[in-house]
Amino acid sequence: MFPELTIIQRTIQLLRGRLAIARAEPEAGYSTEAVIVIALLSAMAIAAVAIIAAKVLAKANSVDTGP
Repeated sequence: MFPELTIIQRTIQLLRGRLAIARAEPEAGYSTEAVIVIALLSAMAIAAVAIIAAKVLAKANSVDTGP
């Protein structure tokens, strides 16, 4: 048997087990609202870091280092 198939089969077994646990305890996970809020906050943080990095790099590139 191919080793790739063994990995895929094991992953499917693991996911089926986790799904069974999730179905047994429906109150054990995050609510959809919490997941959406966390995703939006993460996206805003990434955007803020990107903007700050771009401004810092632009300022660094504008510094004259000539004699």
